[in-house]
Amino acid sequence: MSSSAEHFPVVIYHHEGCGTSKNVLEQLIVAGHTPTVVNYLETGWTRSQLLGLLAAAGLRARDALRIKGSPAEELGLLGVNVSEETLLEAMVAEPILVNRPFVCTPKGIRLVRPIEVLADLI
Repeated sequence: MSSSAEHFPVVIYHHEGCGTSKNVLEQLIVAGHTPTVVNYLETGWTRSQLLGLLAAAGLRARDALRIKGSPAEELGLLGVNVSEETLLEAMVAEPILVNRPFVCTPKGIRLVRPIEVLADLI
């Protein structure tokens, strides 16, 4: 017995408290997918994992830095002189600093903001 997940695997790096993340997860399910849901606030990130996601999505750490609802400002991460390495280290230490959701499918990996980006992945 084969499932659509075997033929079109979908992974969402999800935060259940985020409206956009919830909407993206719902859209994936409505589209007939059974995504693997990774609650990255619970699991955290490894440096290599986060670097891989960012590279595959064509983003720098600064591009994926979550400002709203995160301690980015308090941690002094918003300055233009803050290095990518410093941002990456902070994101690994404080997963809430990573914007969400990231979605991975055979069509690519994207930070799905705005939600319309999802159409390119499914």
